[in-house]
Amino acid sequence: MDDTATLEADLLYEVSDGIGRITFNRPQARNALTFNMYRRLAEICMAAGNDRSLKVLILTGAGDKAFASGTDINQFRAFSSPQDAIDYETRIDQVLGTLEQCQVPIIAAINGVCAGGAGIAACCDIRIGTRTAKFGFPIARTLGNCLSMSNLGRLSRLIGAARLKEIIFTARLIEADEAAGLGLLNEVVEDRAALERRAGELARLVASHAPLTLRATKQALLRMQPAVREDEELILMCYQSRDFREGMDAFLNKRQPQWTGE
Repeated sequence: MDDTATLEADLLYEVSDGIGRITFNRPQARNALTFNMYRRLAEICMAAGNDRSLKVLILTGAGDKAFASGTDINQFRAFSSPQDAIDYETRIDQVLGTLEQCQVPIIAAINGVCAGGAGIAACCDIRIGTRTAKFGFPIARTLGNCLSMSNLGRLSRLIGAARLKEIIFTARLIEADEAAGLGLLNEVVEDRAALERRAGELARLVASHAPLTLRATKQALLRMQPAVREDEELILMCYQSRDFREGMDAFLNKRQPQWTGE
């Protein structure tokens, strides 16, 4: 299968009656994203602003285990220089920024674990989830890398800096009801079937409203956000460390990492 066919299978996109549906379609890998999937996601969001027939997007994951698991760990194995780490975080920030600034509303329909993909969900305008939805940022337990300042800023605006630190430091997963209480979810439904119905209902409702009002509201709120400072030295501290290499090896070989702080 060539790269184009693989991408079309890994990230599904269809439009019907003004509603676009994006599906991360790698359930065998807990919907971990490849770099090509990130690129395609950004392309869809950029094109949405020029398509007046498109009113709303639904973002979801295939299968019952995960919404999205962040970046496929195998993508990191090619890193060979400090610049690779900087380029990676810059690329992800650009994709997430494009998702957040998409000119049509985006509804995240979340079923299963949303760890690693929580940054993607945070960029969406409305988040609904099943009772199996779980949020977390377990990088302190798994890989030993870090979130960019853009990611941290977006998440801290949602749930507050103190709670965000506690979640990252403990590497715990948040159950659906707690996630709703924190603002990570706007609504909790019972199961996958209910999630599909509710996502469709919300999409049709939002699609029926004045698009310029919705666009102006999104853009005004984005313009109110503070500017992000440089964070390259923090990224390099983590991605160039022995701990990060240990975290990758441990993850891929299904063992506990041994952290040294180096």
